[in-house]
Amino acid sequence: VQLQASGGGLVQAGRSLRLSCAASGNIFKINDMGWYREDREGEREFIARITEDGRPIYNDLVKGRFSISRDNGKNTIYLQLNILGPEDTAVYYCNADVVYFVGTYYSQKIYWGQGTLVTVSS
Repeated sequence: VQLQASGGGLVQAGRSLRLSCAASGNIFKINDMGWYREDREGEREFIARITEDGRPIYNDLVKGRFSISRDNGKNTIYLQLNILGPEDTAVYYCNADVVYFVGTYYSQKIYWGQGTLVTVSS
């Protein structure tokens, strides 16, 4: 299973970005999918996650500015980042709780994407 994150870039404060994260490979189903970010100091924090049936959960820090959504048909989640500020500068990582086939059985594992850099200039 692979997760491919994209959509990062350099933007001015106040602007928006949309991140995507697509899962592919040996997938039976995906439970929760989510986003985290890691700043320059290496601190990783939870941003948002979304359940299989589309229920979003947010870190209070981003509630009202960021929006997570999901397309189950494409095994993809999105993170709309609005009213960005320099404090949002970080590498954004996605993850997915994947149920996959192992022979005739199922197993479950959390996979991570490679990260996409968001840089917000003041």
